Amino acid sequence: MDLNGAVALVTGGNGGLGQRICHALARHGAHIAVVYAQSRDQAEAVARDLASRHQINAAAFACDITDGAAIDALIADVTARFGRLDILINDAAYNKAIPFADLDTLTAEVWDRIIAVNLTGPMRLIKAAAPVMESQGRGRVVNIASVAGLQPTGSSIAYAVSKAGLIHLTRCMAVALAPATLVNCVAPGLLEGTRATANLRAEQIERSAAGALLKKAADKDDCADMVVTMCRTETMTGQTVVIDAGRVFH
Repeated sequence: MDLNGAVALVTGGNGGLGQRICHALARHGAHIAVVYAQSRDQAEAVARDLASRHQINAAAFACDITDGAAIDALIADVTARFGRLDILINDAAYNKAIPFADLDTLTAEVWDRIIAVNLTGPMRLIKAAAPVMESQGRGRVVNIASVAGLQPTGSSIAYAVSKAGLIHLTRCMAVALAPATLVNCVAPGLLEGTRATANLRAEQIERSAAGALLKKAADKDDCADMVVTMCRTETMTGQTVVIDAGRVFH
């Protein structure tokens, strides 16, 4: 798909990886809806930077992706503002570091919050965006998962399970939305300089980097470039690509 003039909605677009994804898409001429949960000033600053640096249209939109009505309003607002919606990037996520063996701390409330943001939210967003993309005859969805969804690792059991679910949701939605809309997934390893990393313990960060063949964190720009590739592709769907400096093979 030609990205020049396409409209991309990026949840978590003001985050560490989200900003890289926004800029990568904007460099190819895509207009950007920067979706945020709380940090309005930061999201609006990201939108202004995108517009001035890449000469595209960009705007910030608030949305609680655990709220179905808010998601419906978001899709309506974005399509009203830009006139169309071609790309959905599900990058927003929540985590809380809880050792796997500490089942007492993994409360129902923590579980529900992580699943709501990391899995149910993307499902609702895809469902809401799908009719718009179908009516246009084209669409791209890229989910941002994690290597934690491919093996029992990560910040908590709930986080790992939510990302495993997102990977399989990618496959299922690829089936449901074909042939007009292609659905793919990027599964990063440890990414430095993100909100998710900020919630991890120092020993988790060190262990993750040490366990990679390249002995370093994954690169945010590599992940953003893969998102662009998944948006441009015409023949890849239902796939998950791991970018983790050589830690997990699948």
